Amino acid sequence: MWLKPEEVLLKNALKLWMMERSNDYFVLQRRRGYGEEGGGGLTGLLVGTLDSVLDSTAKVAPFRILHQTPDSQVYLSIACGANREEITKHWEWLEENIMKTLSVFDSNEDITNFVQGKIRGLIAEEGKHSFAKEDDPEKFREALLKFEKCFGLPEQEKLVTYYSCSYWKGRVPCQGWLYLSTNFLSFYSFLLGSEIKLIISWDAISKLEKTSNVILTESIHVCSQGENHYFSMFLHINQTYLLMEQLASYAIKRIFDKETFDNDPVLDDPLQITKRGLENRAHSEQFNAFFRLPKEETLKEVHECFLWVPFSHFNTHGKMCISENYICFASRDGNLCSVIIPLREVLAIDETNDSSKSVIISVKGKTAFRFSEVKEFEQLVAKLRLKCGATSTQYHDISTEVPVSSDSVDPSDDTEVQSLTCQRECSKTVNTEALMTVFHPQNLETLDSKMLKEKMKEQSWNILFSECGRGVSMFRTKKTRDLVVRGIPETLRGELWMLFSGAVNDMAANPGYYAEVVEQSLGTCNLATEEIERDLRRSLPEHPAFQSDTGISALRRVLTAYAFRNPKIGYCQAMNILTSVLLLYAKEEEAFWLLVAVCERMLPDYFNRRIIGALVDQAVFEELIRDHLPQLTEHMTDMTFFSSVSLSWFLTLFISVLPIESAVNVVDCFFYDGIKAILQLGLAILDYNLDKLLACKDDAEAVTALNRFFNNVTNKDSPLPSSVQQGSNVSDEKSSHIRVDITDLIRESNEKYGNILYEDIHSMRCRNRLYVIQTLEETTKQNVKELFFSYYWCLSSPVLKHHDPSLPYLEQYQIDCQQFRVLYHLLSPWAYSANRDSLALWTFRLLDENSDCLINFKEFSSAIDIMYNGSFTEKLKLLFKLHISPAYTEVQYKDPSKGDELSKEELLYLSQLHVSKPAKEKEANSAKNSPEKEKEKVNIQAYLSQWQDELLKQEENIKDLPRMNQSQFIQFSKTLYNLFHGDPEEESLYQAIAVVTNLLLRMEEVGRKLHSPTSAMKGLSGAVCVSGVPSEGQAEKPLEKEPTSPREEPQWSFAFEQILASLLNEPALVKFFEKSIDLKAKLENAKTSQLSSRTKK
Repeated sequence: MWLKPEEVLLKNALKLWMMERSNDYFVLQRRRGYGEEGGGGLTGLLVGTLDSVLDSTAKVAPFRILHQTPDSQVYLSIACGANREEITKHWEWLEENIMKTLSVFDSNEDITNFVQGKIRGLIAEEGKHSFAKEDDPEKFREALLKFEKCFGLPEQEKLVTYYSCSYWKGRVPCQGWLYLSTNFLSFYSFLLGSEIKLIISWDAISKLEKTSNVILTESIHVCSQGENHYFSMFLHINQTYLLMEQLASYAIKRIFDKETFDNDPVLDDPLQITKRGLENRAHSEQFNAFFRLPKEETLKEVHECFLWVPFSHFNTHGKMCISENYICFASRDGNLCSVIIPLREVLAIDETNDSSKSVIISVKGKTAFRFSEVKEFEQLVAKLRLKCGATSTQYHDISTEVPVSSDSVDPSDDTEVQSLTCQRECSKTVNTEALMTVFHPQNLETLDSKMLKEKMKEQSWNILFSECGRGVSMFRTKKTRDLVVRGIPETLRGELWMLFSGAVNDMAANPGYYAEVVEQSLGTCNLATEEIERDLRRSLPEHPAFQSDTGISALRRVLTAYAFRNPKIGYCQAMNILTSVLLLYAKEEEAFWLLVAVCERMLPDYFNRRIIGALVDQAVFEELIRDHLPQLTEHMTDMTFFSSVSLSWFLTLFISVLPIESAVNVVDCFFYDGIKAILQLGLAILDYNLDKLLACKDDAEAVTALNRFFNNVTNKDSPLPSSVQQGSNVSDEKSSHIRVDITDLIRESNEKYGNILYEDIHSMRCRNRLYVIQTLEETTKQNVKELFFSYYWCLSSPVLKHHDPSLPYLEQYQIDCQQFRVLYHLLSPWAYSANRDSLALWTFRLLDENSDCLINFKEFSSAIDIMYNGSFTEKLKLLFKLHISPAYTEVQYKDPSKGDELSKEELLYLSQLHVSKPAKEKEANSAKNSPEKEKEKVNIQAYLSQWQDELLKQEENIKDLPRMNQSQFIQFSKTLYNLFHGDPEEESLYQAIAVVTNLLLRMEEVGRKLHSPTSAMKGLSGAVCVSGVPSEGQAEKPLEKEPTSPREEPQWSFAFEQILASLLNEPALVKFFEKSIDLKAKLENAKTSQLSSRTKK
């Protein structure tokens, strides 16, 4: 088969390969030990043994063809074969079709480029026919049986694919099978009586990369839990690596991004993940990222072809990529030329009758694109016509309103038509102009030198529009990038940001969406809206637009609407700074869609609690620093310095560190080039300050040097008034530091670091994402262990008796009731209550759902979280549940002299008194809490599903809570009295609880009379003191339950809604439960207390 041309190290390869044929340009080699009498000596015997130890499907291809050029040490592998007949066929094809052509080239470089292009074309042609071809079902079934037999994983584990490869155990290669399943990477080898079995969980991998060394030309390096594993001798190493990368990434996402998996029918069910599905998904993700298309787009077809570029008068070679709603083209060199054609813009699709095999696509604005040398172009035209027919019907009402003329069409016109009706409805509340237009209108009568330069920039862009078109379907060329680097004119900035970010497509596909979200989110009150209100006045406070209600209101609407749209992100700091800049140059609705593009596509996982995306890109930045600025890496003792300094660069796109007039130029480049622009600029800044940083003695000095540099970055061509420009606040005379123009800095970053490829950044992101998440996991594990173990017990503590390392780390450490009491006394905000031991006992019983007299950290932290961070309703519900079954049990103290304190024996005894459950329910709970426990294995898939469900468990319905009976209510009232003791508002709280108790008893009495007129409430009027605060010594007497006979009337009871409604009427009670308590201080005090008690011992 033909192979993607890749370099090989011939010097080492000669030990394993023998030459069969050769000419000036190609070499045919046979693997030693194959087809030789006697096996080719000792070397051939060893190689043959390694290649043939398993069945025939495990063999390394014994023949290959290399491309060589005269006077060159570089060899490229271009083909391999399983037998002599197959490889001879490839060799003869090369001699007949390639050899004659190569003699006309003048340089070796042209020869190599031609050969590479031809081979890639052959591979693409083969790939088209094998795109829908299934794997050999018989071979896959056989491999599946081996996989299940060798590893004994849970039945739910789905095998995705398998490869023959070598696993390096030390310096010895072991030939075997690599199995890739949904949750594990597994390897099995049996050679000369020695068995090797390896199982690695995908979510335990911290490093996954392709490497090469002296022995191995290329291998895959896997690092898991500090152990390094190397796999080599793959027939298709790039394909294997891509699948491994995806499976590892999905395993991590399955834990941290459940919402994505819930909304994806394939990812939600790992059993549906297939090799072809993963490959298609990877190609679609790369396609969407490159062309900035919505995430929902799926790459359907790829065609090699030529696109006619009218303004340059030549055909450029590249690929036509087709999805559900877009036709895209990128030249072989992605920077040379690219085009995006939404099907909603297409008017007609035609084919030519000549031999050029051309497809002509006409779009609005009387523009046509000609694609030539398209194979199977007739079928393609038929498919596209069918697609456009469906799309035209969908967008028919919109399309008929868009004028088509010979002039360039402004892309904003299409969007405005789509949302015209909605804008009319909400024009009173939503701004339809960019804030810069309102607060800094250009005065054409008084043109200074800066305004003249601005007009020259506009003219340059108008010339580009006349050549390349205007709007979403314009040609994007090297000239486009050059103009972006110079800075986009103020009047075009909003339009081009929408275009380059892809937000124009989101807005066109969702007409009226923003107005609807604004209306729905209006008046909502939650944590996100509170944080938004807090930060509104901190967003570019020096700009006049955000010193007025117009700008503040627009910012509030956009941020609130986005928090409503995406509650998973909600609102994060730095979003306000970015959005305020977007509102300056884009209309309000456009600013919203730009924010969507940034948060959900261009900077994924940046704006959330863990800021994983920013941490990943910082790791990528550190890797680039090592590659491009090694002297700085050697000087810095700790690379984390770059992470701490650059975090704000990535989160705010340099807006927080650069003057606003300079920062917008960075945003221009970001929307055109994505994160690549930020990484390049970061490297250029460090390079510019290299000498100063090398002279710094510590991190503080380096930070000062960088801050001083940022303060001296200017934009000499900015037309903004001096009152707005931040860089103009310091005059050149007063500053002894050299001024740096932002345009020069960006141009330098492109010249020095523009060779960084999108593919390399994507690969580094994937590789570092695993490392970052594993680091966060290890930190979390350490914190859990420290908080739950090290702070409170010494190493010899019996807590180790309840440690199960096979469980996930949140459940590994468990404690009994006595240990829980210690923690409760140290950490609970209710620990000062007189009956704190009883509360600790009831809380433990409530958390111990599986009745094993042990609770884990996850259960413990859930209760503490409610006590400190819960709402009034949540805290009251917790107290209510503590006083009903199964948590509540009547406590009788054996030693009255100790008051309400329970002995260890009493505590442990009472914790074991559980409400009996049916046998079937016990078995179900046992199976739920310990998946596959009977097999002594943990079913990881079952656990992940269970854990995700628990994390996002819906709020318990208060109507489902059982009623509280008489004795439980009396104890509940006692607990409230105990909680209020010692509080500054003690008297008012006692009075309030007395009023509430009296009200509840009267309500119950009225209810009983309505249902049974002859019944009367006897002896209950004194059940609780209602005349005020009980006097000392009599506080508990009124609450004592009087003995009753079976013939007396049935006990009364209360529902949780009744108690909640009554308590809400007392402001003193609400204030008591809603006051904030510093958990961090409580933890520090607990730690100090335990350390000091440990020292005394």
